[in-house]
Amino acid sequence: MFTNKHIIVAMIVAPILAILAWIAVGNLAGEKAAPAKAGQTYRLVEKSNCRYPSGSCDLQNENFKLRLSLQDGPAGQQMVLSASHPLEGVVLSVARPDIEQPPSGMRATDGQGLEWRITLGTTPTAEQRIRLVAGADGSSYFADASTAFLQPGDGPAQR
Repeated sequence: MFTNKHIIVAMIVAPILAILAWIAVGNLAGEKAAPAKAGQTYRLVEKSNCRYPSGSCDLQNENFKLRLSLQDGPAGQQMVLSASHPLEGVVLSVARPDIEQPPSGMRATDGQGLEWRITLGTTPTAEQRIRLVAGADGSSYFADASTAFLQPGDGPAQR
């Protein structure tokens, strides 16, 4: 079987053609990313560092990215949000999933709308969730994120 050169060439060429066909179909028929439209709402996806004690949580929708982290501030623990785009406003709540907690507004700390902070009374517990809504260019971005990234543990070194 492996002495026939036609079979050997076919075994080499077939996977290459399959991969090229997969790429071509994705480019021709695949969904194209569209820019955000004013007045629309978009979900932010939790990245993998939100699920283990990493010290930060990345939330993303295409090229719109937010990063949450916890820092010690003069009045206690502060949730810090860093954004890839200037934000018009951010509201955030931390509560258990079965509790409806009204959100509190974060305040911009850099003058450009790229860094936002809010002082928390205590460090969020493992069963709580972070819910936030951020506004940018007339669009709203929302997320429901785990607090596992804030919990002490044997995860990777904090960044």
